[in-house]
Amino acid sequence: IAMAAAPVIAHHSYAAFDMKKFITIEGVVVSYQLINPHVHMTVKVPPGAKDPSQVGVWDVEGAAANIMRRQGWNAKTYKAGDPIILVGNPLKSGDKGIALSYALQPDGKRLYMDISRPKEAVGK
Repeated sequence: IAMAAAPVIAHHSYAAFDMKKFITIEGVVVSYQLINPHVHMTVKVPPGAKDPSQVGVWDVEGAAANIMRRQGWNAKTYKAGDPIILVGNPLKSGDKGIALSYALQPDGKRLYMDISRPKEAVGK
């Protein structure tokens, strides 16, 4: 029983993020890792951004890799240097980090990160 519960104990929540607030960041991919337990990206928002308070390096946390794969993500979705637009829930601390909701592709298509969130309720 203890071994079966270990993965649940090790998993963390999104308690550090303000799940009632959505922000959009536009920048350039520094790194993109489609790995478990959560997909992780680092994004640099350059000087001259629409919102000067967003300038800097952002930590972006997605869902588990298998969940994001079912949403259309793959190992080559992004690479370092790619421009990127992300919508997500910011850290409550005010640090530069978001829990990813979706990425907006150049053609306008949204790549969601979590199949458990209703699309109509995410990032309006």
